[in-house]
Amino acid sequence: MPQVAPGPHAVVVAGARPNFVKAKPVLDALAAEGFRTTLVHTGQHYDEAMSGVFFAELDLRRPDHHLAAGSGSHAVQTAAVMTAFEPLLERLEPDVVVVFGDVNSTLACALVAAKAGVRAAHVEAGLRSGDRSMPEEINRIVADHLCADLFATSPDAVEHLLREGAAPRSVHLVGNVMVDTLLARRDEALARPTLAELGLRPGGYGLVTLHRPANVDDAAALVGLLGALGEIAVRCPLVFPAHPRTAARVGGRLPAGIRLLGPVGYLDSVALQAGARIVLTDSGGIQEESTVLGVPCLTLRESTERPLTVTEGTNRVVGRDRRVVVTAAIDTLEHPPPPRRPALWDGQAGRRIARVLAQAVAQPSAGGAAVGPVTPR
Repeated sequence: MPQVAPGPHAVVVAGARPNFVKAKPVLDALAAEGFRTTLVHTGQHYDEAMSGVFFAELDLRRPDHHLAAGSGSHAVQTAAVMTAFEPLLERLEPDVVVVFGDVNSTLACALVAAKAGVRAAHVEAGLRSGDRSMPEEINRIVADHLCADLFATSPDAVEHLLREGAAPRSVHLVGNVMVDTLLARRDEALARPTLAELGLRPGGYGLVTLHRPANVDDAAALVGLLGALGEIAVRCPLVFPAHPRTAARVGGRLPAGIRLLGPVGYLDSVALQAGARIVLTDSGGIQEESTVLGVPCLTLRESTERPLTVTEGTNRVVGRDRRVVVTAAIDTLEHPPPPRRPALWDGQAGRRIARVLAQAVAQPSAGGAAVGPVTPR
């Protein structure tokens, strides 16, 4: 019998918890479009609580390759991913490399692919906070200028890319792949006994997450935020699932009314968000998830790269000033915003991305500006 020609080959790169959530719908959609896929885990998040549990809960297959980059400074970690990924990419010879978000793995693998002459695609392209003191902002900007296919979650992201000189035909407004996963797993998350096991009732608590260095590594900023959270906890008890590094920084300074938890898996995180009366966070992903879940969110940063969660969602950016945070929380508890969800955050973003990439790799000689913007459907 004649041998069936293999389909196009996509290398999909994930390194940190949010990447796994984004990778699942893209992997599934690429397979439906006839792609062979190779999943590469860079090892940026490497312990069971921070990454392993996500594979089981998302029904995400185990990685085909694990780069074991580990932790370190931004330079050390980025270099470790690059030096491990470069020989792997040379062996795999894919048609396209897909990277997600704004972590060091995103920048490292996009740079290796670009220098090797391999087409690269960036999912969540064009997000901008305007704050270049954030390492993630640098990663976003550079990755966007390295990649041939730029997949945007929102119209403002498209505007940023075009303003920065991206070829219009390389920019595709596709929606939000995190929402694909959230909508696919929401019922399963809500059916879990998460709240009951923690002695919580829906609407009877607030949820806190903090992990960004500007909040947890700056002692003065952390003390101020903990003070604000302590005042809020008088009105609404708070639960605080914490990254090990954050938990170590908090130490014994946690005010009364705030319950510190260890890291939680994806489904428990969704359940805790859905049941919360208010969410206080510095996480970009949780800004998006809480918007889809219709839960009021206060972002404890001076800026956000996801302004659509403010203009079309339930989020408010309130900064770090103790009095401003407390006042905003009280106002939100008393006058919660109505639920709103942005257009195209409909669970179909992965399919739109896969359709664009199928067209792109079918025209390999045309380069990065080969394909017209996808028409959402």
